[in-house]
Amino acid sequence: MAQLSDDCFAFGAKLQTLDAALATIAAGVPCVATPEPIPLWQADGRVLATDIHAPIDLPPFANAAVDGYAVRLAETATPLPVRGRLAAGSPPIPLQPGTALRIFTGAPLPPGADTVFMQEDVTLQDGAITVPPGLRPGANTRPAGEDIKAGALALPAGRTLRPQDLALAAALGLATLPVRTRLRIALFSTGDELTDPPAPPGPAQRWDSNRVLLAMLAQRTGAQITDLGILPDRRDAIAAALAAAAPAHDLVLTSGGVSTGDEDHVRAAVEQAGRLVFWRIAIKPGRPVAMGQLGNALFLGLPGNPVAAYITFIRIARPLIAALAGATPPPFRTLPVRSGFAYRKKPGRREYVRVRLDSHLVAHKHPTEGAGILTSLTETDGLVELPDDLTTIQPGETIGFIPFADLSP
Repeated sequence: MAQLSDDCFAFGAKLQTLDAALATIAAGVPCVATPEPIPLWQADGRVLATDIHAPIDLPPFANAAVDGYAVRLAETATPLPVRGRLAAGSPPIPLQPGTALRIFTGAPLPPGADTVFMQEDVTLQDGAITVPPGLRPGANTRPAGEDIKAGALALPAGRTLRPQDLALAAALGLATLPVRTRLRIALFSTGDELTDPPAPPGPAQRWDSNRVLLAMLAQRTGAQITDLGILPDRRDAIAAALAAAAPAHDLVLTSGGVSTGDEDHVRAAVEQAGRLVFWRIAIKPGRPVAMGQLGNALFLGLPGNPVAAYITFIRIARPLIAALAGATPPPFRTLPVRSGFAYRKKPGRREYVRVRLDSHLVAHKHPTEGAGILTSLTETDGLVELPDDLTTIQPGETIGFIPFADLSP
């Protein structure tokens, strides 16, 4: 059950900064996903519910890192007869004094041995080996706990589990993991101008792309999406649909209808069905963003223009979903590149410019900047983030680039 405190912002006049909106999400949005155990093989992309500490040393025993010969280094001044053979998976056998033991990668280091010589570095003659100088004790061995010590933190709560995380869990002998239940998100588009393919659009209609965009982005967070279609531009219908969707979902996500036009009814519908927390963010593209409460569910209304919907999902919806899901907020890193364009912007708002990179890591602005231009997302490599207080960019300046691959992995 998500409950935001009242009066996070007094909305309506001054635009809220992006940082202020994100601070509200970080401070006021609780985790609503509960823990559940699931098999390790089903845990990819799920959010870990509790810290996992290593139950054993990894590796659990000292072993050979190469194929070669196990010896006691202090005894290698003279040839050593080879007495025995030890393969991976075989129980350890002790090294007799003054001898060497043939050993293979992954086999347990024999009691009494402290070093392994690679097979290509030794001379084998008449059943005895001669080794070159220069190795230190412990060379070519893996000590117990080299990877992780028993009791150490292996995987932190809140991590969205990746294949490498599951490999570590498997190596530690874990067959199940405690993860958070999947977030439930209801998704609407709004607008009489929208219809769904393959139905032919009317003379003043277009096919809805935002629900596909937002559903795919939300699914990549691990959430379960309920597609509730397109809502007409009528406040009562929108309010009724929002109220009906809220009880069975953790978040109701919409696009369109949150601006200030006569046919933008979403904000009023949210106030009719629940309450508004904030409205309008100082971000371009994407200013009309509304966040509210619908009973025990949260509401987030994104702009209707697809580029604005994409950017506000990445910057606002993703951290909101992470908070609800108990996940560590996704990283938002910028890479330094050189600007291949000049640009001017107003102070006091965050702006995102769609760019492609050339082979010299110079960013080139897409020639069409409109927030409704979907090809400006498909024909570019990522976004340049322009800070609130920045007003101009000149060609050759260093700017912050965010690859699309980092935004919707």
